[in-house]
Formats: sequence, structure tokens, C-alpha cells
Amino acid sequence: MRLAMFTAGLMTLATNAHAEDTTPSAGISVELNTVGQVEAGCQLTFLTSSGYEQGIEQVVFETVLIDTDGAVTLLTLFDFGALPPARPRVRQFVIPGQECSALGRILINGVTTCSVPGKDDGVCAAGLTVSSRTDVELIG
Repeated sequence: MRLAMFTAGLMTLATNAHAEDTTPSAGISVELNTVGQVEAGCQLTFLTSSGYEQGIEQVVFETVLIDTDGAVTLLTLFDFGALPPARPRVRQFVIPGQECSALGRILINGVTTCSVPGKDDGVCAAGLTVSSRTDVELIG
């Protein structure tokens, strides 16, 4: 009897831990997924998602491109548009005339537009997590 209760308790703990692991966290996740040279310049592909229950109507990031020598080469805005709740979205941006091989890091310097129903404008920056699957580092 005690063994059955102990086993049931462990299963409940494991189920609760698993549920916590799969619950999306509030915030925005931005991953630099690919960097590729195209005719017009360097194409950056981001995989992004919103952990907010109601999603995001629009988010625009002030973004800084930094070359492999550490020099700032461009300050620009990336409009990621609307991000539905708990569903990933892919966004691509082409930097005209940019050689991808010269790109060392990308800095998300700030949030210029953030529209989340029921939340203040600072919520996008506060809950931002960044990562990169490429040789180009994404920081923020």
C-alpha cells in the first residue's frame, strides 16, 4: 500500500514538473537561426515567439550590426510585426550591401515599439531572451 502511494506521489511530481517545463514563459524569444549571403546583401533569418497569453500586436527592435573587428557598421530597426501567443514565427531581413562574412555580432539595443494588450510598453524589453544557431552572436 505504501509503495503504491509513494509511486503515485512520484508520478504526480513528475507530471507537475513536466507541465512546468512545457509552459511558455512570459516574454519574447528571439533566435538568430540562419545568416546567408543573397544577391542584395546579407539575409538574417530569425525564429521568434511570444510567451504572453494574448500575444503581441507589434514589436520593433532597434538593432545594431557589429563587424568581426568589433566596429558598429549599422544601426537599424527590425519590425517583427505581430507575434501570436505560443506559436513560433520566422522573420527575415536583408541588409543591403552587407557581406555576411564580415558580420560578427548583432545587438538588440532596445525596443522602439511594443504593443501587448493590457501590458505597458516596457514588457517587451523586460522579458527578452536571445540566442543564435550561427557563428554570428546575438546579444541583447
